[in-house]
Amino acid sequence: MKNFMGKDGFQWFVGVVEDRQDPQKLGRVRVRCLGYHSENISDLPTSQLPWAHPMNPITSATVSGVGQTPLGVVEGTWVVGFFQDASDAQQPIIMGTLPGVPTSLPTKGAGKGFQDRLNANYPKYTETDMNRLAVNDPDNPHPSLTIRKADRTKNIGRADFNPIDIGRANAPAARSLPGDDGTNFNEPETTYKTIYPNNHVYETEAGHIKEYDDTPNSERIHERHSTGTGYEINEFGDKVQRVKRDNYEIISNDHFAHIQGNSSTTADAGVRVFVNAKAQSSGSDSTKNDYTIQVGSNASVNVQVDKGNVNVIATQGTINMKAEDMNIDITKDFRVKAQSVNFEVNGSYKEIVTGSNTKTGAPINLN
Repeated sequence: MKNFMGKDGFQWFVGVVEDRQDPQKLGRVRVRCLGYHSENISDLPTSQLPWAHPMNPITSATVSGVGQTPLGVVEGTWVVGFFQDASDAQQPIIMGTLPGVPTSLPTKGAGKGFQDRLNANYPKYTETDMNRLAVNDPDNPHPSLTIRKADRTKNIGRADFNPIDIGRANAPAARSLPGDDGTNFNEPETTYKTIYPNNHVYETEAGHIKEYDDTPNSERIHERHSTGTGYEINEFGDKVQRVKRDNYEIISNDHFAHIQGNSSTTADAGVRVFVNAKAQSSGSDSTKNDYTIQVGSNASVNVQVDKGNVNVIATQGTINMKAEDMNIDITKDFRVKAQSVNFEVNGSYKEIVTGSNTKTGAPINLN
């Protein structure tokens, strides 16, 4: 042990990960090391390779579950490190990974070769080990770019896009608010224009992706679940969020939102707003139980149903309407059914009937 931890010189190794199913679940992996282990699996099976400990970065505490665990090496990853026990070569420590350009694909059960021979999963292709999102090869794009382009939504929801021009030469022009004919907004396309080596990409085996793109004039943040749910923030600060299935938001206290432009919501099915007054009935501030729509001056509130009914129901209470003037224009019938009806007019009252006018009562009093 005189060479312990490199006291009298390190014993370096370069090798390939063959197994990461650590029974102790410490993130250890089995590595077949060049010059130390036979490349013939029949001579030295994977199960007899020593377990190698990964050296985590200083930014990962790696204690009591704090930090990144386990690290992201897979079978087929090339690694570099040293032997803690020097020439005994039984206690390897992994210091980092070595990307390359594989020239062949692994064959499961093959007897020779420094690749993923255990599962034959990696490498997946004979090209650079750099993520395709980081390389940006137009002839070989990352699959997620094709999927995102195909998923791009067109004509959904009315909205007004007014991106803030922060001095970008290619800032998109503001779009006007569509009219009342039901035309809707188009989902902005991704501004992915990365130039190597500016895009910092992390992708998991399942296809979950994180991108931090520092490409000048195309800075982006993109996070995507393998199902397609995710978001992207482009260089202008616009955020596009897509949820492939249901979306749930739970807020344990108050919710405040300030929209300094227009707000538009389109639902292809029903919309329901439920105010749970019973849950908030205690306390002195009774207004917490109200559902209020308040519009400032010189603005209108429009409720339009192209074909259907508008129902306003107060099961146990009063419906109050107050206005300076009120106009009711009904093209067909107007019916009022009540236990009693009272009209109080402080000024003149004028009634014009172009057809018949029938009043029935027992008795009818005219004063």
